[in-house]
Amino acid sequence: MPSRSKHLWAQLAGAMLAFHALPAHAQDDVQTGPEPTYADIADLADSAGVVVLAQVRKMVRVDDARAPGLRAGYGRYYVEADTRSLLTGSAPIGESVRYLVDLPLDSRGKAPKLKKKDVFLFARAVAGRPGELQLVSPTAQRPWSAAGEARLRGILTSLVAPDAPARVTGVRELFYVPGNLAGQGETQIFLSTKDGSAASITVRHQPGRPPAWGVSFSELVADLGNPPARDTLEWYRLACFLPNALPSGANVSDGYAARRQAEADYRMVLGELGVCEHNLS
Repeated sequence: MPSRSKHLWAQLAGAMLAFHALPAHAQDDVQTGPEPTYADIADLADSAGVVVLAQVRKMVRVDDARAPGLRAGYGRYYVEADTRSLLTGSAPIGESVRYLVDLPLDSRGKAPKLKKKDVFLFARAVAGRPGELQLVSPTAQRPWSAAGEARLRGILTSLVAPDAPARVTGVRELFYVPGNLAGQGETQIFLSTKDGSAASITVRHQPGRPPAWGVSFSELVADLGNPPARDTLEWYRLACFLPNALPSGANVSDGYAARRQAEADYRMVLGELGVCEHNLS
C-alpha cells in the first residue's frame, strides 16, 4: 500500500475511534432535510465544546465494513475542511479540521456534494489529536446560510452572557398562597438547575384580572407580566426542560384548594410557553 494511502487510513482509524462514542441516532439530510428549530440549534450549541464555521475541502467514503452503526441509506465520510471561523470554544483550532460524518445517499449511492460548501460544525476537540473533531450528534454538521449564521450567533451570545439562564433540570417545589381578597393570591414555582443557581416562576392573581407570570434566573423578583418570548434562551430553558407532570411531593401548598390552584398555574405556564419543537433527530 502506498505510504500516502497508509497515512490516510491511519487518520481514518483514529477518527473512527472518536466516532464510535456517538449515539446511533438517525440523521436528517444536511442539505434538504427539515429546517432546524430554535431548540434544535440551541441543543447543538449548548452541548458543543466548539462551534466552527468551515469549508469542506475533501470527502472520502469509509468502507461500510469499517463503519459500525451505520444506518441503511447512509454513508460514512471522512472529511477535511478549512477553518473559516471559530464561533465559540476555547480548544485550539488550526487552519483545518478533520472529522467523520454520516450522510444520506441518493438513488445512485451518492452523498450530497459538499466540496467547497460552508458548514457549521458542533463538536468536541479530540484529546491528543490536534485538528480532529468529534461531532456532538449525527445532525451536528449543518449547512451554512446567512439567516442560520445570524440565529446561531444570537444563541451563542446568549449562552455566554454573564446573566445567561442556567440549565433547568426540573421542578423542586411549588405552592400557592391565597391573598386577603377573593381571587387574590400567588403561586411560587422553584426550579432545580444544573449548577444549583436560583430559578423560579411566579404567578400572581388579582381580582378581575388575568393571572400575570414571569420568571427569574437569579435571586431577584420575577418580572411579572413579561414572560419570556418564544425562541429566546429563557424560553428554551423552560419550554424544553420543564416536566409535563409535576414530581410527586413537589406541591407543598396548604390544603386541597391551594394545591389545585398551584397545579392549575403550572399548567397555565406550560400552555403559554407552548411546545418545544424539534425537527432534528
